[in-house]
Amino acid sequence: MELEIHNIDGKGTGKKARLSDAVFAIEANDHAIWLDVKQHLANKRQGTAKTLEKSEVSGSSKKLHRQKGTGGSRKGSIKSPLFKGGARVFGPKPRDYHFKLNKKVKDLARRSALTHKAKDGAITVIDALSMSAPKTKLFAGMLKAFELSDRRALVVLPKKDDKVLLSARNIQGARVVSAAEVNTYDIMNAHRVLIASEAIAPLEATLTK
Repeated sequence: MELEIHNIDGKGTGKKARLSDAVFAIEANDHAIWLDVKQHLANKRQGTAKTLEKSEVSGSSKKLHRQKGTGGSRKGSIKSPLFKGGARVFGPKPRDYHFKLNKKVKDLARRSALTHKAKDGAITVIDALSMSAPKTKLFAGMLKAFELSDRRALVVLPKKDDKVLLSARNIQGARVVSAAEVNTYDIMNAHRVLIASEAIAPLEATLTK
């Protein structure tokens, strides 16, 4: 697959970039994508939700009335879940939501996600993106040139660049990652993936090794 390389003004340069079919044109595995996104979201959960059970609620444990003959429900104490301010039955407890996913499955998920984006025409190759100093205005201008001002964009660089990261940090919907940091959730969540031409080789090497 070949795509034209654009400059940061959104105009074609006349040069072509070749994308490997082993990464951008495979038979997509949607279940692998689902598993990887599920793991990503699960790993972000704090897992600190906690409610009080019957033994943890403060209050008298005196039985309110006799068991039978009142016509009402059975209540052991004022801490019963039947009452406002009482305990909660089977409420959440602090827990760890992390789970393991094999590396080959994660690589397959990322290749599948990139394949979907390529089929939808949502991948753009851009010329080298480098800045002498952090400039939010310059980064915002690039997004505007690709009609992404109010949409989610994923920008993939060959390696971490603090100046570009700082330029994009204050722009809602923009995310900048290196080729080694690309994950399935970011790919699927973005309306368009902007890949620097120099990032194609390390990205393909990461996903096919």
